Amino acid sequence: MQFSPIIIIGAGAAGLFCAGQLAKHGQGVLLLDQGKKVGRKILMSGGGFCNFTNLDVQAQHYISHNPHFVKSALARFTQWDFIGDVLQAGIAYHEKGDGQLFCDDSAKQIVQLLMSHCPQDLVKIQLGEKVESVEKLPATKANKARFAIQTHQQTYHCQHLVVATGGLSMPGLGVSPLGYQIAEQFGLNVAPIRASLVPFTWAEKDKHFSELAGVSLLASVTAQNGQCFTNQLLFTHRGLSGPAILQISNYWQPKQCVRIDLLPGRNIREFLMAQRQQSAKQQLKTALTQVLPARLVTLWLENGLANPTLANMTNAQLAALEQRVHHWQFLPNGTEGYRTAEVTLGGVDTAQISSKTMQAHKVAGLYFIGEVLDVTGWLGGYNFQWAWSSAYACAESIAEEMARSE
Repeated sequence: MQFSPIIIIGAGAAGLFCAGQLAKHGQGVLLLDQGKKVGRKILMSGGGFCNFTNLDVQAQHYISHNPHFVKSALARFTQWDFIGDVLQAGIAYHEKGDGQLFCDDSAKQIVQLLMSHCPQDLVKIQLGEKVESVEKLPATKANKARFAIQTHQQTYHCQHLVVATGGLSMPGLGVSPLGYQIAEQFGLNVAPIRASLVPFTWAEKDKHFSELAGVSLLASVTAQNGQCFTNQLLFTHRGLSGPAILQISNYWQPKQCVRIDLLPGRNIREFLMAQRQQSAKQQLKTALTQVLPARLVTLWLENGLANPTLANMTNAQLAALEQRVHHWQFLPNGTEGYRTAEVTLGGVDTAQISSKTMQAHKVAGLYFIGEVLDVTGWLGGYNFQWAWSSAYACAESIAEEMARSE
């Protein structure tokens, strides 16, 4: 049996950052991870450049059954705090749009930054350690240990246990439901989980759109609850993707349609009327390809859209075209699931977690941080910022308690 005052399960963004913050307070940490390397999801994120935060981070950018839960942690460790760490490390970065910040060079730089805060004399990282069970130890005056963690190699005891196991997205990284299982074992509810920030798949009636794979355009996509995102939409062989679709997937429910405006900010009827004033003999196809991808227009024509001259278009045809362009009622067959999802929606119920410390209300010494919680950010660096902020809140709480007990 090996004792460590603090054990963190999961060497991803939240786990590494938490360990580094504890080390700044001089606290020793044992970090357990079943993988072969640390920060695997960081390395894959943002096309290998890691969208590490966003210039505009607010509670409204997060989904949780308790929308106020994120406010305390986000206020205590802000995007500017992490940007300060990035600048201090000499990491060059750029804004890619909508406040999204990416490394100029490589996502490896973020992992290196996190590791630089984890000195070997304070932070011991055990890779290839698959946790098989976690047990609560009986409280005694002689034994400060509250938990026993059994891996396939040995047993560890600790006073503070931090669960930073992430979600189920990107199964190729060896993810597991361990974090949810630990929560349920200790009597905590877990909000229903599902893949999110994820592409939609075609229903049978829409599979002809697969011919447009690779076509991208600006679109506004609206969920049934009224949430709307305007960004790039991408046609794929399997369905619809792109930032606009990934964002709306957070708000979509099975068997619901999403409304898609393929020409946001413009009115197709007004455009065609203006074109008719200039060239009444112009065909509809010619006019449409000025504002929409030619492959999309051609596919519509091949599937029943008439191609009259603008002078001969009827009001019924204009109305039908308006519906097609601005009010496409798209019913996904489903999503591509965890295989391509960037995050897991749902997780450990935040009603049972302190928003200031990330500690379970009813289980002293048990903490949950990062994606394992019922907190899901929008696309654009918000989920990484939640990892940093929740880890910071947790580390500060543990460090304060350790200082009081010394």
